[in-house]
Amino acid sequence: MDTRKTPNRRIQTQYLILYNLVCAVLWVAVLGRVILLVPLVGFEKVSGGVGEFAKWTQTLALLEVAHSALGVVRSPLTTTIMQVSSRLLLVWAVVNRYPDATAPSPFYSSMLVAWSVTEVIRYSYFVWNLQGAGVPGFVTWLRYNTFYVLYPIGIASECALVLKASLVAERPAQLIFWGVLGVYVPGMLVS
Repeated sequence: MDTRKTPNRRIQTQYLILYNLVCAVLWVAVLGRVILLVPLVGFEKVSGGVGEFAKWTQTLALLEVAHSALGVVRSPLTTTIMQVSSRLLLVWAVVNRYPDATAPSPFYSSMLVAWSVTEVIRYSYFVWNLQGAGVPGFVTWLRYNTFYVLYPIGIASECALVLKASLVAERPAQLIFWGVLGVYVPGMLVS
């Protein structure tokens, strides 16, 4: 029996198309805001124009953990938890908790650019793929090649922000941030 044609599977597919489309649009908005704000107000003020929006856009990724846990997608649960939690750490425990030390930094903007370009491509790829009509070649190329530029930019930006937060955090948060930095490089090799 072809499970792709069952009513439940069709509903799941339509839901995933909608979810991925909404996420792609949200990340386009984050990217657009950062690109507009940097030349208009400088790196120091980017967070004021996009910070809350980016934080909640990233928090929406908690649904990806639920999708994996419920078997709606085939993504490994442990990997999904690691990827989502590392970004939630950045938006909630680092930037949200220590905004004066992190948000004015150019690393905050470069992190958001790396994340948003990556996510626009990834979610767009999923929308095309779920529709079953085939993914355009350029989208597939972007999906599997922009990683080489965006991943190092994102990782370097994330590490810089965690370091900046660790310099102003009190213990035990400071020790936790140092521990995070200690596992960041091995963790990036796993994911």
